Amino acid sequence: MCKDSCSMEPTQCSCHSHFRRFLTKEEQIKQLEEYAEELKKELEAVNEHIEELNG
Repeated sequence: MCKDSCSMEPTQCSCHSHFRRFLTKEEQIKQLEEYAEELKKELEAVNEHIEELNG
């Protein structure tokens, strides 16, 4: 992701002036693992919200 406070990919974000276009395989894996973790957290939050609404 772009920066800690930014959830956008660098190509979509204007919060910095330059970025690397090409990442190593290891960097790509790390980014995807971090993204997968964020998705898991989001799904957990959605499920909690559904439970709250169901009361």
